[in-house]
Amino acid sequence: MEKRDYYEVLGVAKNASESELKKAYRRLAMKYHPDRNPDDKDAEKNFKDAKEAYEVLNDAQKRAAYDQFGHAGVSGAAGAAGARGGAGFGDIFEDIFGDVFGGGRGGRGGGTRVYRGSDLQYNLELSLEEAVFGTETKIRIPVHTSCKTCNGTGAKPGTQPKDCETCGGFGQVRMQQGFFSVQQTCPHCNGAGKVITDPCVTCHGEGRVQEHKALSVKIPAGVDTGDRIRLSGEGEMGTNGGPPGDLYVQVHVKPHKIFTRDGNNLICEVPISFATAALGGEIEMPTLKGKVKLKVPPETQSSRSFRLRGKGVKPVRGGQVGDMLCNVVVETPVNLTKQQKELLAELDESMRAGGTRHNPKAHGWLAGVKSFFEDLKFWSD
Repeated sequence: MEKRDYYEVLGVAKNASESELKKAYRRLAMKYHPDRNPDDKDAEKNFKDAKEAYEVLNDAQKRAAYDQFGHAGVSGAAGAAGARGGAGFGDIFEDIFGDVFGGGRGGRGGGTRVYRGSDLQYNLELSLEEAVFGTETKIRIPVHTSCKTCNGTGAKPGTQPKDCETCGGFGQVRMQQGFFSVQQTCPHCNGAGKVITDPCVTCHGEGRVQEHKALSVKIPAGVDTGDRIRLSGEGEMGTNGGPPGDLYVQVHVKPHKIFTRDGNNLICEVPISFATAALGGEIEMPTLKGKVKLKVPPETQSSRSFRLRGKGVKPVRGGQVGDMLCNVVVETPVNLTKQQKELLAELDESMRAGGTRHNPKAHGWLAGVKSFFEDLKFWSD
């Protein structure tokens, strides 16, 4: 009988990763395991097929040969590991399910487990100008480095860590639960597999000490509060030779005296005089790249917004540059002289004589107030 395609057996694509293969085999092993399906020949066959497929595809050399030559490329290899004293069902099943129950090993013969270092985060404050145009800054972060006194072993110079007597140096202790062989972290050595009886006086048995590291960080133009910059391998050092973690620089932009940022736009509040608002004029506006002239038309009302195209922020991931929004605020004059007060009173009297045409908003507001009181009287009656 012609054998089924191994990828089809596991139900994965030909470019499936190692984790996808493991997940697929775990699902099939749980479903078709003989202990769950006694006297079911079909389940037993499906289980063996899945095991055979996983043995081949999980081995890089066998998988390459299978991809090129098909079953002929691995003829006699699949399913023969147990007969040769290699990895039988117990070993494969343990590899697949060990991580679910706290497992994971340093190798077939046991040994110290390797751990990736922790990721770190650094909160970096930037000015608005630095965030908009980009910059390069130096930061200083606390990190753990390998102890130079004991070369990272944690043991006093001249001594060595010993194998843990509880787990025999494996780092795991095993318990049997039904057909599962469950591994758990050794409570004596906390999974290290080694015990330090004479610790290093510098690091107190930790194998690492805390120091400060200076780094240069390039900030791309356009970043904003909440953005993160990842520095690969600049986090905590790994344990037992494991790879280091990463450093994430968290950006926070400080408030600006003049501008407020809204996405890629900059917002600026512009106070103008009563005369400029009424008669119009030209005012000088600051931008992050210099000064520009802004024309204020006659009869400009407070809160009117003017848009300066392309005077905002260029997005950090590319795209169109934002705008600057200038919100006008008409300022009431203060500290008036007697003459100025008299002139204003004369102006007010002149405007009142002209009716409501000089104050269109006030006219609309008064009409609304009148309507409100009329409705209030109706409901109270």
